[in-house]
Parts: sequence; structure tokens; C-alpha cells
Amino acid sequence: MMNYIPESALQLAIGLVFGTVFHFLDPSQEVYLRPDWFFLYLLPPIVLDAGFFLSNKDFFPNAGTIMVYAVFGTLWNIVMIALTLYGCSDYFSVKTSFIDLCLFATLISAVDPVAVIGVFERLHVNALLHICVFGESLLNDVVTVVLYKTLIVLSEVGTENMNTVDYVTSAVSFIFVSAEGIVFGALSGLLTSLATKYAQIDPLQPLILLLLPYLSYLISEGFGQSGILTIAVCGVVMRQYVLGNMDNSSQIASANCFKMLSSWFVPSHGSNMCS
Repeated sequence: MMNYIPESALQLAIGLVFGTVFHFLDPSQEVYLRPDWFFLYLLPPIVLDAGFFLSNKDFFPNAGTIMVYAVFGTLWNIVMIALTLYGCSDYFSVKTSFIDLCLFATLISAVDPVAVIGVFERLHVNALLHICVFGESLLNDVVTVVLYKTLIVLSEVGTENMNTVDYVTSAVSFIFVSAEGIVFGALSGLLTSLATKYAQIDPLQPLILLLLPYLSYLISEGFGQSGILTIAVCGVVMRQYVLGNMDNSSQIASANCFKMLSSWFVPSHGSNMCS
């Protein structure tokens, strides 16, 4: 069946079936996913796995192309969707502000190319196309999450209480928050690499790889930075250095832990860690 149906589509179908069953078992009980649970527990393992298993030798030479698609392409997509909806707002039965339309556009701009990457792997497409799509998917998620949180704050304040200076300040704050998340993520990755280097007990190394990046995510969020950017950059940086500090058994254990945690919530895109 997996040869004909994408894995992501099959998982959606399974979710719909179980949701329908739970609804009929107890119609009075509402089952939903709280946003803070998603951002605190579900998202960090997914982003850490994607960043850690990203092929650095393919990513960095094509970083410029990937950034254009992931950052400017995503922002262009969000703005165009929001402007289109704003132009059609007279036909809406509910009056919706432009900020709320941008918020909706941000939600639907976070795309997951699981099925596309699966097709790429079966067709053995060239490495440039594969890394551009995969790298864009990782950074696209990061951009939309950071922008979503910024727009949530603006939506709570209300457009009627804002002026031009507030919009400019929000844009500058968005840039600084992103930059701080990148810097803190790089420092966290280097700290994790040093911790694995000086850890004398091999079983501790996989634990360090899991706990320190997650701790950096929590600290970054606590200080108002972008925790998603922090943990993504942390994964990219520490992969560059930690493999030389670990023996083969620790590498395999770490790879299995990453894949197990991320596969609980999303199909893993990672390749073999030891390759």
C-alpha cells in the first residue's frame, strides 16, 4: 500500500478514523491539541531531528538558494495570500482585520513535502533539487512559526491600537529575535559538542544530545527568542562536531533516539547518522 499512497496521507486517514471512533464513543468529550503542548513537547523533537540529519555538505554550498525560497518565498506567499483575501473581504460575512488574514496565510504557508521527498528518493533525483526542497521545508517551518508568534501578539493588541511606528518596531523585533535565536542556537550546539567530548561515560552522550538542545529551546523561549530557530541551528551545528566525539554504538543509539522521538509526531526525513 505504501507504494501507492503517500505516508503522510495514510497517517491523516488513520487520524481521521481514530478521531471518528473517539467521537462516537463519547460525544460529550472534546479531544483537541492545545497549542502550548504542541510548541513545548511535539515541535522541538521534529525540528531537532530535521536540523541534525540535514546534510551539511549539501546544505551550506546551496544555502543562498535555500534561504531565498524559504525566507523571501515564504514571506511573499504570505503577503500575496493575505492581500488577496483582504481584497475579497467585502464578501466575508465576518469582518476580519488584515493582521488576522496574515495570520491565516501564515498557517497555510507551512508546507510539509513528505510525499514529494518520498517520490524524489524513489526517482533518485539530483542532490541539488533534493537538498533545496528539503532545506526549504525545514527553514519554511521555522519562518512560519516565528512569524506566527509575532502576528499573534499583533492580533492581541489590535490594529486599531497600532500606528506605523508599531509596525516598523514589530518588523525590526522579528529580525532581532530571529538573529538572537540563530546565535544562541550556534552557541548551544558548540556547548553540546564540548559536553560530548569531555563526557567520559559513553551512555551519557546520547542523553546529552537530547537534553542540552531541548534545554536551549526552553531557555530561548523563556528569554523571548525564537526557540525553533535555536534548536534547529543547534542541531545543524552539533552534527558537524559531535560525531567525532562518539563511538559507533553511541552514534547508533543517538540516531535511534532522534528517529523514535520525531517519528511519533511526523515521518522522519533523516538519513543514516553514521553515513
